[in-house]
Amino acid sequence: MNRPYGAVDVAANLKGAVAKTAAQKILTALAERGELVQKTYGKTTFFVANQANTKVIPAEEITDMTAQIKTLKEENAALALQIKTQTSELAKVRSTPTDDELEKEITTTQSAVKDALARLGGLGCGTPIISAEDREHIETEWKKWRIEWVRRRKVFMTFWQLVTDLLTPHEAESLGEELGIEWDSPEHIAVERSNLCEEKPVNVLKRKR
Repeated sequence: MNRPYGAVDVAANLKGAVAKTAAQKILTALAERGELVQKTYGKTTFFVANQANTKVIPAEEITDMTAQIKTLKEENAALALQIKTQTSELAKVRSTPTDDELEKEITTTQSAVKDALARLGGLGCGTPIISAEDREHIETEWKKWRIEWVRRRKVFMTFWQLVTDLLTPHEAESLGEELGIEWDSPEHIAVERSNLCEEKPVNVLKRKR
């Protein structure tokens, strides 16, 4: 660059490899030989390249260099895109399981399928999982205890409303936590809203007149 430099600048750019005093002597010697131009501003001396020694580049050569720079930039952009594409492909290859890993996964999957088929063997043979009598008994017990649960829940909710009638929602919540009351979970609510708890219509036969 054709900007002025002092001995301090040169020593700093060389990161202390050349002392300031030595840099001053070298710059002065170059100025005496005509390779640099020495300028003094107050107590500070600066050195700049001798413009008389600078080669003048023809306009045609500048045009050629500009074209070369443009071509190199385009090639650089194309190479950067190619590197990006190949890096992406490399990442895909590295994430793909190896033959040994695939073989291990296949073996594990086959074992899991075999176990599942063994557990489902009874269904495949048409073996009933539960008899009609057992199913009827379970349904009867379900209806019996659900009716009891609904009755007890109604009693509790009535009592709870009386107890918390004068409390704020926060106080009521705190009281419930203190007493260890367990409210219906989302699963319980989902069951109550499902077809399992729907009242089945009863067909009433009317006597013919």
